[in-house]
Amino acid sequence: MAICPWCEAGTITSVADTVYWELPDGTRAVEITETPSLACTNCQARFQSDETVKEIENQLFLIDTKLLEKKTTYDELMNMKRLLKRNYFDFS
Repeated sequence: MAICPWCEAGTITSVADTVYWELPDGTRAVEITETPSLACTNCQARFQSDETVKEIENQLFLIDTKLLEKKTTYDELMNMKRLLKRNYFDFS
């Protein structure tokens, strides 16, 4: 089991959570429900893994955000049609 990076005392469990994300162009934020997240049993911190953050950021960069509603599920977001096959500006 993983140890919480925030309190370094609790263990991490997988949960689905609601997050709010600013669009890459900064025009607005969207509510993304059922997002894969992590929760600490000790300090109650809830956060997303680096991998999940990168997936969301890339998807928001690659889709037509004008078609995105104010509220969506994680699966709906990840299944939206992409304008590009991949993020060519990600050099990591």
